[in-house]
Amino acid sequence: MPSRFYHALVLIAATGIAATLACGRGESPSPPADPSSKRLLQQGEVVGIASEEGAHVWRGIPFAKPPLGDLRWRAPQPPEPWTGTLDAVSFASPCVQFAGPGAIARGERPGGPTGSEDCLYLNVYAPRFEPQAVPRGEKRLPVMFWIHGGGNSIGDARIYDAGRIALGQQVIVVTVQYRLGVFGWFSHRSLRDEGATADDRSGSYGTLDLVRALHWVRENIPAFGGDPKRVTVFGESAGGRNTLSMLLSPRARGLFHRAIVQSGGIRTSTTARAEHFADAPEPGDEWSSGEVLLKLLIRDGEAADREGAKARLAAMSDAEVAGYLRGKSAYQVLSVYEGNLLGGMYFFPQMRRDGAVFPEEDPIDALAHPGGYNRVPVILGSNRDENKLFMAFASPYVTRLFGMPLWVNDERLYDLGAEYGALIWKAAGVDQLAAAMRGVQGPSVFAYRFDWDEEPKLLWSDYSKLFGAAHGLEVPFVFGHFDLGWATRFLFDEEKREGYENLSKSMMSYWAEFAYTGDPGRGRDGRELRWTAWGDSSAGAAKFIVFDSEEGGGLRMSSESVTPEEVIERVSADPRFESWRERCEVYQGFVSWIERMSEDRYQSVGEGACRAYPIDEYPWEE
Repeated sequence: MPSRFYHALVLIAATGIAATLACGRGESPSPPADPSSKRLLQQGEVVGIASEEGAHVWRGIPFAKPPLGDLRWRAPQPPEPWTGTLDAVSFASPCVQFAGPGAIARGERPGGPTGSEDCLYLNVYAPRFEPQAVPRGEKRLPVMFWIHGGGNSIGDARIYDAGRIALGQQVIVVTVQYRLGVFGWFSHRSLRDEGATADDRSGSYGTLDLVRALHWVRENIPAFGGDPKRVTVFGESAGGRNTLSMLLSPRARGLFHRAIVQSGGIRTSTTARAEHFADAPEPGDEWSSGEVLLKLLIRDGEAADREGAKARLAAMSDAEVAGYLRGKSAYQVLSVYEGNLLGGMYFFPQMRRDGAVFPEEDPIDALAHPGGYNRVPVILGSNRDENKLFMAFASPYVTRLFGMPLWVNDERLYDLGAEYGALIWKAAGVDQLAAAMRGVQGPSVFAYRFDWDEEPKLLWSDYSKLFGAAHGLEVPFVFGHFDLGWATRFLFDEEKREGYENLSKSMMSYWAEFAYTGDPGRGRDGRELRWTAWGDSSAGAAKFIVFDSEEGGGLRMSSESVTPEEVIERVSADPRFESWRERCEVYQGFVSWIERMSEDRYQSVGEGACRAYPIDEYPWEE
């Protein structure tokens, strides 16, 4: 099995499930509008609902024009005003994507297309205020702007219920939909026509959707009692990556004032990777816009094979290509991608370094010098067992029944793969970034590691071993929601509720204090452990806080940090591996999935020991 396919399977199988496990139960029926929620925005009057918990919620407010027709693959435009009162009582559609595991419950086909291109809407959660009591002036509340995860190809803002953190911490929370996959990030010369702006030409439309939503927040959030001068952008997984994109993009400058990156990282594309054919002298990605066009032409019967499609494409003008692309329905475009497995994710180049929306230089270099990024206080974090979420559904060291994990059948290799996969995630997604930014902006960089791993045992399955502190598991703690429907019993032991709810209260308190002041400190109530900034370069300096229950060791500061290269060297020297075959298996994950190791570095490690195990083959399948 080619490694790219294997990792696609891992991500696709697990991430859709992660959305259910880590985020929420989904959309509930729309209650009636609450007259006390009526607010006047720049586009018109809006009314929302009162949630069961007592928060005010406004669902499905447009922040941009629908990106339809000629607006497909263009920068988002400000929304049109409306007349009368907009009933913001129902969520808008998610953006176009492949349907995940929840599709059957919605009457959809798993793996089939779902969502709409008319999806640029957001939701606002706030403490319940009568119109005359909405905070004004210095009493306005901080704003927390949530970006959902899902590999930037799936995901849905509807499933994140922010009412509890809004009420409990007295903040305003905005959750936002943004264009996904091929509609959010697609770069081709035919779309850079004479009338296109620099943003239109960028290919980073999903990124620009987030920027447009932040403009909306600046213009409208005072109507909800929010402070446009205290906006915290935060997100998990791809949402964490997109949060980092706000730090890097000149287009987001001045629109936010703090950032929280949960299990993120940085991945950008060159123009060549985003657009060229895979066999070009400067090769493109296997899902570049050039390759996608060839697939479309073959599927439509315009060519019999790849070479014929190349010839057909060469005969088309840029205007004809643009018309061809925009003439397809959204589902026709989506259908050429390979995302029709459980979860629906698919691969594509993201965040082209175009020199306008993103700097042309390497992101790490940009973060390492003044003026290279939008400097604001930042929190960076990861989970101790990130990869176990994915490994549980695809590793050969787990026994599964009908795709569901039962138990670990080789604990040594399972834990080694999980340990180093999570460690290099932390090295590249937290430590490396924190060190770079600490050198630029001083002690306004904070970091964490989430260690909670107290899932229950059910029959023969020990979910604390299968999942541990897995990817996405911190999200319920941040939002304070542990009722996840059918998934609850697999993750949260009712007998340990007091412990995990206490940890959640601490995390929400830290997140809110950071939103208020730019320093998590001792939390909003001032009673938590002092969370200090990422320390200087000295060996014993505290670097990050560990989040765990009292049973697991409690909150504590740690000085451990590591670079990606050090992780690679540790694998080489670790005596727990019994062969280079086992080490190379771990390295292949670094290359093909996590993308923290180059193929050249893979070929050279261990004096060339991994050359016996090509990237496109996994050692266990010999």
